[in-house]
Amino acid sequence: MARVRVVRPRSVVIGAAGVLVGGGAALVMARAVLRRQAAVARRRIGKPLGEEALDADRVWRRRYDGPPVELLVLGDSIAAGLGAERRKDTLGARLAKGLARAAHRPVRLRTLAMVGAESSLLRVQLAELPEDYRPDVAVVIVGGNDVTHRVPIPVAVGHLEEAIVRLQGLGAGVVVGTCPDLGALRPVPQPLRSLGSRLSRALAEAQARAAARHGARAVSLRRAVGPFFITQPDEMFSLDRFHPSALGYRRTADALLPAALEALREHGWPSGAQQPGPDGSSVHVRSTSAVRTSTTVTS
Repeated sequence: MARVRVVRPRSVVIGAAGVLVGGGAALVMARAVLRRQAAVARRRIGKPLGEEALDADRVWRRRYDGPPVELLVLGDSIAAGLGAERRKDTLGARLAKGLARAAHRPVRLRTLAMVGAESSLLRVQLAELPEDYRPDVAVVIVGGNDVTHRVPIPVAVGHLEEAIVRLQGLGAGVVVGTCPDLGALRPVPQPLRSLGSRLSRALAEAQARAAARHGARAVSLRRAVGPFFITQPDEMFSLDRFHPSALGYRRTADALLPAALEALREHGWPSGAQQPGPDGSSVHVRSTSAVRTSTTVTS
């Protein structure tokens, strides 16, 4: 059964025509060209997937002993898993299964990500949490809609920082998957696609700096998986050529998992869990005390 997480109709890359300011006939013509290209992109992409992501929230890998690791996923349609045709292929499910394999513990997935969400909606998503809920790891992916809706970077990053602080206050290790490269979207014509690429890169870099300031871990999705979406678009994108396919989500989860494991270690690896040692073997851990170290920004 699908979970409805709709914020507003998705405006396709990019309302970025609006970031151009100034005067003169050339600029007016440029804005008109970008508006026409945005309209073309909207028609090309459409909404073949609808606006509902599959509900993958459950306890994954119940065969392992012990209480579940609590995994929270926040953000936009990528975080929600829109485009996956099976629950197990959503981003959250992929992450949950990867954490379970590494920790030898079941993982309870809770997904509050919303299709169409901007960074400002992170506050709304966090408000849905029960008062007694305490995540072990939180993964946040957001930013694409901030670019397409022309949200100023400082405003978007401010909302992200607020969410990071809130999550850390709940005891979670936080991982931020920075804004993907919107230049990988082939249905978007040039020069609009190049503009989207520049703006999404600028936002991603600002998100990484914000995560580092607060001791969270940032993973550059543009660098980690962006090249796959550019060179293998038929395999990496779903039907709408905008959201990831099952393979796209698998590669994205693979890129995020090492940071999620490090965050779990630093914020209190569950008692009785198995930590991978330096040689890849498992090391039994008895203590639940958190070991906080300096943040690494993965690029």
